[in-house]
Parts: sequence; structure tokens; C-alpha cells
Amino acid sequence: MQQRRRGLWLVFAVVLFGLAAWLMLSGQGEEETPPPTKVAFPNRLRPAERERMEKRRTYVAPVVDAGTVAQQPVRPRDPVLAALPRGTGKTAMVIEANAIRHSPIGEMLVECLMNREGADLERFKQETGVDPLQDLDRLVITDDGVILSGNFGDERLKNLLNSRGSTNYDYGDDARLFEPQYARNLPDGGVARRNGPQVGLWSNQMLVFGRSADGVKEVIDRVEGRGPDEPPVISESSTYGEMYGVLSVEQLKKLFPEDQQELASRLAEVAQNVELHVDASSDFAMTAQVKGADEAKVTDLGKSLGGALSLARMKAQAEGEKELAQLLDFAKVNPDGSEFKLELAVPLEVIKQQLAFCREKQSAQDAKQQEASPTP
Repeated sequence: MQQRRRGLWLVFAVVLFGLAAWLMLSGQGEEETPPPTKVAFPNRLRPAERERMEKRRTYVAPVVDAGTVAQQPVRPRDPVLAALPRGTGKTAMVIEANAIRHSPIGEMLVECLMNREGADLERFKQETGVDPLQDLDRLVITDDGVILSGNFGDERLKNLLNSRGSTNYDYGDDARLFEPQYARNLPDGGVARRNGPQVGLWSNQMLVFGRSADGVKEVIDRVEGRGPDEPPVISESSTYGEMYGVLSVEQLKKLFPEDQQELASRLAEVAQNVELHVDASSDFAMTAQVKGADEAKVTDLGKSLGGALSLARMKAQAEGEKELAQLLDFAKVNPDGSEFKLELAVPLEVIKQQLAFCREKQSAQDAKQQEASPTP
């Protein structure tokens, strides 16, 4: 129970990323109304996102003294983007947790979360000094771990990271690493010990969770300018939407169900990477941009995927699967030479209908409590 509470804030951020799939599976809510005729899909930086991008250029990596060699001015960088993996075939998905939390969709999700987990969330805040609804800014999922950005300077959090007999030490210019150990008593009287997830805290504004201490150090090295010269897998110009990033084709294959592995294999054969963007500021709209070296194969795959979506839409309508049919109403493939763009959307009104059960359940609980309370 204690471990579950400590992981509540991370679970909250991750559940936002799974919103679209959750809506498809929930099957709860009121009767759907006809969807709006137009949904705005994320395609480029908007003025507010450009301003957000510029404000995040806050860190200047130290420059090694080169003697008499003239140094070029060092441009401030966004430390979260600097922390991302480099090179091809890598995965990095950024979730703008704070932006989603203050969106219409996020407000509804927070209401449901507080109705169900409000007490645990408050307990977590008291134990760690971290309020996930206020202190968490971004969450990044990579092949090697998770990166959180926000306000993590409370001493209660550091005390928690120091617990369980963890080893901790300074690293680099402004980081501290924590290597927790877990002990379990064995039936024969012995003690089994194992290492837990490795954690790095950088400048009280970034938490790095990795499988190994070396993996966490590599992230810190990239932030502080000791990493490779290659650019991060996500550029500043691609930081639009409330979720964005790049999926490697190997990771993408794992998301396909067993009966769609043939399509997954074709995608892996053709695509070099898949760039995703999700706009959750109003409707839930997603674009997936698939790029490949062979234009003919990419075009053929786009046509196949477009045809499959059309068939799926007709099947959903014929079988009365309203939620799936509404999702597929907005699904289309736009080919463009050596790439194509897949678009999917869930209108805000549909999301409200799907989340209506949460409010109804809470209203019913409040009514029961009022009936049970003694009359003054």
C-alpha cells in the first residue's frame, strides 16, 4: 500500500497518456451526440507553444577554459530536451503534464482522480512535499527510463530517496544520484538484497529514473554538455501539442495486437521512425507522421492503412460500436511522398459523455452520505 501511494503521481501522469485508449475501452457514459464537423490537428508550433519553448531555454552548460582560443557565446538550452537520447532508432515521448492538467480534458480527469484517490494524493503530498497537480511540469518516457521535470526541492522528497539504505553521492555539476537497495528476509534466516530503480536529481528540477546508475549518469551528462554532439531526438520545432515525440519502429511493433503483426512488420520494414503529436487543449487530436527512405513502399503502406481504416469504420457502424465508429470518423491518412500522416481524434463532447459516469457516481455517493448523516 505504501509503495502504491508513493507512485501515485507517476501513475497520474502516465494515465493521461493512455486517455484515448481508455475512452475506447470504457463503454460508459450517456448516449453520444453527433460529433462536431471539424477538429484542429496539431501540425506546427502555435504562438503560445513558441513562447513556452523560448522560456524553457534556462540552462547554460559550463564551458571548459580553452586558454587563448576565442569562445563562441553559449546559447541557453532547455535542459529537458538536452536530456533526451541522441541518434536514430530511439524512443522519447514527452507528456506536458501541467498543460494537460489545466486543459478541459485534464480538469475532468483530475475531478475523477480526486473523487477516487484524493486521500492518497493528499497523503503523498505530506510525505514527499510534492504536489503532482502543481509541481509536475513534464514527463518523458524513453527506452531506458523516465524523466520528470518540475519542482522537486522539498527536503521530504530527498529524505524519501535516502531511505531503504540507499547510497547517494554528488555527480557532475549539479546532480545527486541515489542508488536504493531493498532487503527481504529469507525463510532460512538469511537476507536477500537487490538494487531498486536508480534515481538522479538534477538542480532540484529534474528527476531521472533508470535501470542502471550508468544510464542515469548518461542523462545527466547530456544535460550538462558532456554528451555526444548529435542533436536530441526531439527538436525545439517539434515541441508542439500536449504530447509529442518519436517512437522507434521496434517499440511501435510492441503496441500492435497479435492479429495485426503482419501490418506491424510492414511498418517496421518501411518506416525509419514515427513522430507523434497530440493536441489535448480542447478535443483529443493526434497526428502520427511516418517517414521512410523508399517513397514507393511508404506510399503503398499509406494506401493500405487508409483502406484498413475505411473498412474498420464501416464494420464499427454496422456492428453498433458507437465509440469506435466516432473515433474512426476522424481517422484519415494523408500521403506526401516519402512520408504519410495518420490523423485520429476524439471530440471533447464525446470525452465529456464518457467521463459523465464519474460525476454521476460521485453524486450518488454524496447523496448516500447525506441520507446517512444525522439530521441536526
